[in-house]
Amino acid sequence: MKVIVGSLNPIKIEAVQEVFLNAPYLISGASVGSKVRSQPLSHQETRQGAINRAKGCVLDLGADMGFGLEGGVFVDDGLIYLCNWGAIVDRENNLFVVSGPTFQLPSSFMKPLFEGVELNDLMQQKIGVQGLGSKEGVMGYFTKGQINRKEVFTQMARILWGQYLFQKEQNFH
Repeated sequence: MKVIVGSLNPIKIEAVQEVFLNAPYLISGASVGSKVRSQPLSHQETRQGAINRAKGCVLDLGADMGFGLEGGVFVDDGLIYLCNWGAIVDRENNLFVVSGPTFQLPSSFMKPLFEGVELNDLMQQKIGVQGLGSKEGVMGYFTKGQINRKEVFTQMARILWGQYLFQKEQNFH
């Protein structure tokens, strides 16, 4: 089975590879557009970006299964939060979607994010760490390493794969 992760980000690819450690599947990453803003600014936009990436892996790249993992931000009650969404789709268009943890970001992040600065770039400006999204992520930084981006995406990929297996075994969708 050819499984493609709709990203070249090593954290996202490794997260999906962890789910299939003992499986004979070929797991790779590919540049697949999210068809949303590069910095999604709502739950809906982040969710749609994940779905678009997963579907692009199958429709555009011929994968048997596609994974889309997307991080974004959203505002609720005047506060800004980080959010994560994931999607899995197969050639029969069986689609499953999951959300990951959310947490509050500093209020000073809201204005630049909504002016078009990406979170990864904003973190580089604020703390001076380059490529945080390919390392522990904003999640790892703001939780003092209690949980990192790869762990979040691995957990989401495990849920998606489990849902997929359940549906296939039970014909329950």
